[in-house]
Order: sequence, then structure tokens, then C-alpha cells
Amino acid sequence: MYQLLTDSTVDLPYQLLKDKHVDFVSMNVTIDDQEYADDLGHHFDLTDFYHRIGNGVMPSTAQINIGQFIEFFKPYVQAHTPILYLGFSSDLSGTFNNAQQAKAMLLQDQPDAEIYLVDSRAACCGEGLMLLDAIDKRDAGMPIAQLADWLTENRLYYHQWFTVDDLNYLYHGGRVSRTSATVGSLLQIKPVMDVDPLGHLRPVQKVRSRRRSLTTLVNNTLADLRDQTKPRIIIATSDAQEAAQTVREKILAKVPDAEILLEHIGPTITSHTGLGCVAVFSFGKTKRQ
Repeated sequence: MYQLLTDSTVDLPYQLLKDKHVDFVSMNVTIDDQEYADDLGHHFDLTDFYHRIGNGVMPSTAQINIGQFIEFFKPYVQAHTPILYLGFSSDLSGTFNNAQQAKAMLLQDQPDAEIYLVDSRAACCGEGLMLLDAIDKRDAGMPIAQLADWLTENRLYYHQWFTVDDLNYLYHGGRVSRTSATVGSLLQIKPVMDVDPLGHLRPVQKVRSRRRSLTTLVNNTLADLRDQTKPRIIIATSDAQEAAQTVREKILAKVPDAEILLEHIGPTITSHTGLGCVAVFSFGKTKRQ
């Protein structure tokens, strides 16, 4: 048997990962000069975090460093348990590169260790949806090397559409320019964004109302669903439950048997999107271009 590993940017519930025997390593978030571990809601108070964001707090995040990864991987390596780590997009963080360096260092001492690393090229529940599929395939008996290959070969079929309500957080995180954030806010522009093949965020469309941006998320998702009858879809939001429910209802109106999970966007990703983000994650027919 082998061990599935991931990081907290999957934005899935702590208890779900515990029940499915998946271990994770936490990103760190700094708020008002105090650092907190993003532990998928196990101890971190997400409601309080949303409240503080709503009051204008601009948090910052830190990538998982090499030492953290060594300590994360080491117990499994020492127990001779093969591990497969599914990680946050390498184009959004240096975290995955640190995991690679940690692997290289561990292999110097234990060259026979089985350590598989997969760059999800995804963020938030895009990575989370990949993990759910990995869990299913692990439980169905897929060998670790085959699973690592499957995830790598299929990662670009995971589509990730999202919109934000406040461009200033994307500007603060370096995702859009100051001019784009200022003009967009004045004109009430709601960008529809996705994740490109390299795993980087990119603006795709600009619409002039929240309602239209949510409809665009739905239309873009439904246009490329691999499974047209019972697809598994994740809708995630940073404190915009009503908007997320609207998206859910619009999808179910077209695909009534869809398995839709509603999740919260955790502190790491919310630090860069701000409140009001709504995102839809699905497995598509075509690769991201």
C-alpha cells in the first residue's frame, strides 16, 4: 500500500482527508504580523478570517519550505512506505520546487525510497478535484506509479473557472496591474478567469455585472464537461454562499444528476482573491489551451 499526500491549497475539509487517509502539509498565512497554519479548518477559524478580510486586512502567504517537506515526507520514507504527493501549481508558488529539492535530499540517504511528485498545475479545489479522483483510483487498486502517470497525463483536463468581486486583492498578490484593478473597480468589471496549461491564473473575459460573471462560469463549465450525466463538480467560494448557490442551481437546471460539492476557499487562496470569489472546477473533454 502507498500513502497519498497533498498540501492545504486543495481546500477540501480536514475531516474528509482524514477519513480518506490522506495526509497534508500546511501553507502559512500571516495576518497582522502573526503567522497561522492553513490546516483546512481543523483549528484555523475561517469565519473570523473572512471577517478580518472584510474589514480590510491584507494577509500574506508563505510557500512551504524544503525543511517542512523533509519533515513531512521523512516518516513515510523511514517506514519504507511509497508516497505520492499532489502539489499546488508550480507556476503559482515555489512550493512544488521545494518538494522536489526535499525529495532529492531524502534520496541521498535512502536511494531506494519511492517518492512520486505530481505538479497539479491547479489551485484550490482544482487540485482538490484531482485529489478526489486520485483517492478513487487508489481505492480501486491502481498502483502508485500508474496513478502518478495518470494524474500527470490528465491534469490539463481539469478546468478551473472563477470570478472575483474585488480586483484589489489580485493586484495586491501581483495577479493584475494597479491600472486594471482601479479601472475595473470603477467600471464594476467582473473578470472571468481560468488557470492556463502551465498552471498560471489568466483573465479570459470581462463582464459588467456579477450576475453575468456567474452565468459565464456556468456556461464555460457546461460547454466542456467530460461526463454529461453525473459529473463531479466542485463549487468553492470565499464567503459568497448565495452566489455559489446560484451557480449550483444553474448547473443542476442543465445537469440534474450532477454531483456538486460546495466548499469554502481557505485562507491561502482567499489571501489572493479576497472575499466574494466564486470558482467552479470540473473534468473536461478537452485540455486547457
